[in-house]
Amino acid sequence: MKILAIETSCDETGVAIVEGTKTGDSISFAIRGNALLSQAPLHAAYGGVYPNLAKREHQKNLPIILEQALKDALPKLSQKRSSGSLEDSARPFFGESFGGTPEAINAIAVTQGPGLEPALWTGIEFAKKLAKEWNVPLIPVNHMEGHLISSLVKDGKLENVELPVLALLISGGHTEFVLMRDWYKYEIIGETLDDAVGEAFDKVARMLELPYPGGPHISKYAAVAREKNLKSEITLPRSMIGTKTCDVSFSGLKTSALYALRGKNLTEDEKAAFAREFEDTVADIFVAKTRRALEETGARTFVIGGGVAANSFLRTRLQDLVAKDFNDIEFRLPELSITGDNAIMIAEAALTRALSGLEDATTEDFRAVGNLSL
Repeated sequence: MKILAIETSCDETGVAIVEGTKTGDSISFAIRGNALLSQAPLHAAYGGVYPNLAKREHQKNLPIILEQALKDALPKLSQKRSSGSLEDSARPFFGESFGGTPEAINAIAVTQGPGLEPALWTGIEFAKKLAKEWNVPLIPVNHMEGHLISSLVKDGKLENVELPVLALLISGGHTEFVLMRDWYKYEIIGETLDDAVGEAFDKVARMLELPYPGGPHISKYAAVAREKNLKSEITLPRSMIGTKTCDVSFSGLKTSALYALRGKNLTEDEKAAFAREFEDTVADIFVAKTRRALEETGARTFVIGGGVAANSFLRTRLQDLVAKDFNDIEFRLPELSITGDNAIMIAEAALTRALSGLEDATTEDFRAVGNLSL
């Protein structure tokens, strides 16, 4: 089965064509085409994503990204297309071959939520138009399920997953521990009580006068501090680290950082040391809460997903935790290229459901839901 997926939940415009094959309890994925465009440079001036700007950019970029994904999947496209609209040029190639075998796209998948509703609506309306033009089913996908399922994929396959699965989903908009005892049945056992961790990274980066998005820049500065053994004179609070829940909070951490940095003109080394303290604080919180979540749930598999899952220091800290204290649990780390928002994960989530025979996953009657939950 081949799915064309569209992702526009925030400031990345993504289109991917992914083939899924089910053999027994195993599902194999093959990426046939993939294109992704980030709007981050455009939103840097705002220090975050500006929804209406994101919507306009998605409207402009979707036809371009679709064509790029098709060219990636079908080399003949660039040779045969000379003129005409996107629909006129693309339609014939859905019946062309992937790897020499004539087969058509079977469905179109699109992110329904959560995310920024203006951005989501853009992708959904585009997907509806394509589905109608090409007479194929339309599959709405939960963005967070995309992160979770794609993080479980190992070497292109979804197989040998021992339940229950505990997922730590961390990004600019979401921070939550999700437990899956049975496939596609989710329970949120812990979440942020205020700000997402990715937002905290961005806000603290702005305090340090680092560019947006802030997470990668804080990590680079923190790595320099560890290499030079620089330590900050400021100690930040590990909020809620001792509470008997899996919930987290980052608003107090941001406020503490604001007060600590107010009126200071830091050198580059001092910025690096503070970035290290901030990243250490976040990692300490997640290690403590992950330990509690693993102990309380009896999970057999642990994964992390979302943009912040690309943070190499946090990945290492969590790997060390599992290796030392939970070595009977499998820890699946997603490839760095799949941690951020992208259409591949949307396709994999849709294919997993479709190939598992969940017919109710396909419908044309749906709307964008900015706060859609698992």
